[in-house]
Amino acid sequence: MTLIKASSISKNYPDFELSEVDLEVETGEIVGVLGPNGAGKSTLMQILTGQIGRDSGDLDVLGLDPGENPVELRSMIGVLPEREDPPSFLTGREYLDFVSDIREETMDWEFPDRLNLDDHLLDQQTRELSKGERQKLMVIQAFFHEPELVFIDEPLINLDPLIQEEVTDVFREHREKGGSMVLSTHLVSLAEELCDRVVFLKDGEIIDEVESPDDLKQKFIDSEAE
Repeated sequence: MTLIKASSISKNYPDFELSEVDLEVETGEIVGVLGPNGAGKSTLMQILTGQIGRDSGDLDVLGLDPGENPVELRSMIGVLPEREDPPSFLTGREYLDFVSDIREETMDWEFPDRLNLDDHLLDQQTRELSKGERQKLMVIQAFFHEPELVFIDEPLINLDPLIQEEVTDVFREHREKGGSMVLSTHLVSLAEELCDRVVFLKDGEIIDEVESPDDLKQKFIDSEAE
């Protein structure tokens, strides 16, 4: 079953253009969007999740047009945005309660324990937490309701190696349960480990699609050398 069908998606800014992007994601598939910084990865992810509109092209995500049904779509998917923190004035527990109320889903409080967020940390205001602890909260809000489809945008930026591994474990579990993901990253190692297929984005255009890890590494090296 096709979960995402994007055809000729474009978005124009004064200094950047996402141009004629085609992308399909099937049930149980992990698709990586790989490319250097400034390639347009976050712009594409924001369009796919209904955070910003597109200028042209056709788009269907779980049977919905994200531009026309952003609220309904966000209740069905998981989103782990790049560089977004939970509200600083809420405790971790209040934030997760708030998200579960909006989604009308029961919060599984064993999930924070798996990421070493104990009661002491959950009862602190999020501004008092470390960057890694705040990122763990963002991971929990994206995955606790076990969505069929999750969008992940540069999830390991500025995290220490131990927290990176804990966060990546959640991604692995989602894959093992048959969940689907779109993973935007500039880390070849992460794409190689998790993805069934990788599209390579550069200067706002998808320039190639690869499955072999060797092809993936070579493609990224060649692009960086240009």
